[in-house]
Amino acid sequence: MIQVIPSIAIRKGKVVKMRKGDPTSEKAYDENPLDLARRFEDHGIEVVHVVDLDGAERGSPKNYHVIEAIAGYTELKIDFTGGITQDGDISQAFERGADYITASSIAVSDPELFASWIVSYGREKITLGADVTDIDTKKIAFRGWQKKSEIHLFDHLGYFYDRGLKYVKSTDISRDGVMEGPAFVFYQEIRERFPELQVLASGGVRGVDDIKKLHDMGVFAVIFGKAYYEGVLQLKDLEQFLVKTR
Repeated sequence: MIQVIPSIAIRKGKVVKMRKGDPTSEKAYDENPLDLARRFEDHGIEVVHVVDLDGAERGSPKNYHVIEAIAGYTELKIDFTGGITQDGDISQAFERGADYITASSIAVSDPELFASWIVSYGREKITLGADVTDIDTKKIAFRGWQKKSEIHLFDHLGYFYDRGLKYVKSTDISRDGVMEGPAFVFYQEIRERFPELQVLASGGVRGVDDIKKLHDMGVFAVIFGKAYYEGVLQLKDLEQFLVKTR
């Protein structure tokens, strides 16, 4: 069963969401991160994806206190991402209560270091963030999606796959926050090229039908945000998917 994971993106203490990674489109929601996490837990959610947007932009995490609060007052497992570039960042995240980390920029700038984390922290704890601005060219974007590399997604995945990578979170940025449906063909390509990788799909989710289709494709997990915050996707609709998988 596909795992459903809500995203809680934090900037300057507020829960926010952007369209297509564009900071000028950012919308803040009247939500307290801990209250939001508790609501997710009350509806059977087991994992939350906490995005430190401040950390992603500055290159080092800033919102450890958010994961500390969620870990301290819920039983949720936390996947933390945003600005993780060194071992100390991971140690801090785990000490504050994160169960997993997702990193992307460091995998571009220092692939050997990221590969070493898969070994030293364990492949169950480390997820590669590999997001693209265009699913045709498949070039990796990083540093909060504000920078674009010339690295092809499949080359990127292949490098880390050969070094033990198990989990990859991949977003078609052009679909993020616009609720026009996930890039199904894109995820199918990844699944066909790397059948042993566990794929976390992110971006474009409109509702339960999209999640069902990703499930049928064999996608490991789906990360959703905008559809919930805008009231399009109800938590009660997700009950059929709430089965422990990780």
